[in-house]
Amino acid sequence: MTGLDIVLVFAVILFARLGMRLVSKYIKMKKEDEGEKKRLD
Repeated sequence: MTGLDIVLVFAVILFARLGMRLVSKYIKMKKEDEGEKKRLD
């Protein structure tokens, strides 16, 4: 069971890191889109 726990913890950490990366990319893209809209006005 301990081996499975280690694998699960490792998978959770990897998914958390991937999620953080996707969220930060999304926020950056959103900010850039807002900047473009302001420039067009």
